[in-house]
Amino acid sequence: MTHASHALPKTLRLLAIAAALVASSAWADDYSDVNQLLRSGKHSEALAKADQYLASKPRDPQMRFLKGVIQTEAGRPAEAISTFNKLTEEYPELPEPYNNLAVLYAGQSQFDKARAALEMAIRTNPSYATAHENLGDVYAKLASQAYSKALQLDASNTGVQPKLALIRELFAPTGKTTQARAAVPAPAPAPVVVARAPSPQTSSGPVVQAPAPTPAPAPASVVAASPAAAGFAAGNASAPGSSNEVEATVQTWAAAWSSKDLAAYLGAYGKDFNPPGKLSRKAWEDERRARIVGKNRISVKVSEIAVSVNGSKASAKFKQAYSADALNVSSRKTLDLVKAGDRWVIVRESTGG
Repeated sequence: MTHASHALPKTLRLLAIAAALVASSAWADDYSDVNQLLRSGKHSEALAKADQYLASKPRDPQMRFLKGVIQTEAGRPAEAISTFNKLTEEYPELPEPYNNLAVLYAGQSQFDKARAALEMAIRTNPSYATAHENLGDVYAKLASQAYSKALQLDASNTGVQPKLALIRELFAPTGKTTQARAAVPAPAPAPVVVARAPSPQTSSGPVVQAPAPTPAPAPASVVAASPAAAGFAAGNASAPGSSNEVEATVQTWAAAWSSKDLAAYLGAYGKDFNPPGKLSRKAWEDERRARIVGKNRISVKVSEIAVSVNGSKASAKFKQAYSADALNVSSRKTLDLVKAGDRWVIVRESTGG
């Protein structure tokens, strides 16, 4: 084991997250109270209040996630691992518990388990940027172990030492790697979330996605002819490069998603859109269709939009409030867009950050 192996928990970055399922102001107050106790370092009190809440709502994923965070902060990794493991079993669509498991496993130098947990987080949400970064750190740790073993077996191998030195420098306390903090939930009553929480109807579904019919993608002509899709063009009729155009595009995209207008929603993405997780365009569209058409109700609201425009390219960062059936989650999202004719289209999207 090299010196670098023990530095990983300090270099893994974890977003301030909590799976938000806020059904009433009373529940939000409970989350807020537990968050405040946690942030004040009152771990025993926070855990007691979380347990009190869970006595009446034992399956609540947000409070169970918070409990795992409290256990982590209180230096009880075995209990935290158990809490997050159970969450992944009952809510396999949530990527955050997998990510937290990886941080805990890495803290115990169980890098193979950390890698497996992060790969599951990415399979669940391919645009989960934190999991991608953490996976890179874990791969570096595994490489460090492999290079050290190679030197033990052949000390004369002059090609290994520079590689090992580079990794040690990367994870050195004085290096530029971002210092990580322990998993701390965002302030209630509006926690920051990176991915959708599973609804009760889908919590028992497969890990990657719940089973749903996947009809063939709509032809391009149908997408272009959709009334809502036409709204994207109408909303972008002003001068090129205008941030107002981009903001209007984002709002119309959210409206299409909310109304479950698949043609308009998919039509908001350009032909050069890069699906997350190296999915093909068809596989990504099938996945989106399965996740949208199965919901009885969807509401997507965007706020705090910050737009930057550079010629025919633009970026929009905003807070997204997603609600589906009894589920409410909030996350930060970034859309990269390009000008295509008289309208802006999405070419890349990412969650978090």
